[in-house]
Amino acid sequence: MNRFLAELVGTFALVFAGCGAAVADQIYGQALGTVGIGLVFGLIVMAMIYAIGNISGAHINPAVSLAFVVAGRFRLKEAFPYILAQCLGAIAAAALLWVLYPESTTLGATLPQEPIWRSLLMEVTLSFLLMLVILNVSTGHYEKGIMAGVAIGGFVAVAAMIGGPMSGASMNPARSLGPALLSGHWGSQWIYLIGPIGGAILAAPFCRWIQGPECCSSDLNAEEIRG
Repeated sequence: MNRFLAELVGTFALVFAGCGAAVADQIYGQALGTVGIGLVFGLIVMAMIYAIGNISGAHINPAVSLAFVVAGRFRLKEAFPYILAQCLGAIAAAALLWVLYPESTTLGATLPQEPIWRSLLMEVTLSFLLMLVILNVSTGHYEKGIMAGVAIGGFVAVAAMIGGPMSGASMNPARSLGPALLSGHWGSQWIYLIGPIGGAILAAPFCRWIQGPECCSSDLNAEEIRG
């Protein structure tokens, strides 16, 4: 149970800090800008990896949990409670932002720019690269270690600066779900489901091609992975 609570709290912190930065930037005259918002996202991810990485692995992202399953590092039956906890944490954070910033119309929702396919391609690409970094710095499905937080948080910050203006650089279905649910911006949320999950899953075989079979080796057999 403590692992699922850690995922809930970690995702709550991610959405509260990252989307809170986007909301504050919108309301207070772009005080942070794209670079500032990107840094907030990267720093909060880094902080959560160091805070809960040894407990749950600090996935704080349904796409990451599912990609770990595909990579053979995580059991499918454990992924579903993780994803539920992540979504609940994101929704709770968005609800708090709605209370704190009632004047915000988006609550930091990820809104794609036209044409839609560019935003989808951006999400797939960023999520692929994010998961590739995660697979190479994590132990099993645990994102922990001296440099794991720096590497992953650093990439999140860079990705947010690159993709933020186009797609919102979600890379995380839960991160997009919370603000969308509370703000009512549902129109293009399929992008932030398909893009991050598809991109993250593609990283597992690519990691094996680069690093060899040991990149995603696991003691879990096929039956254990399916749960």
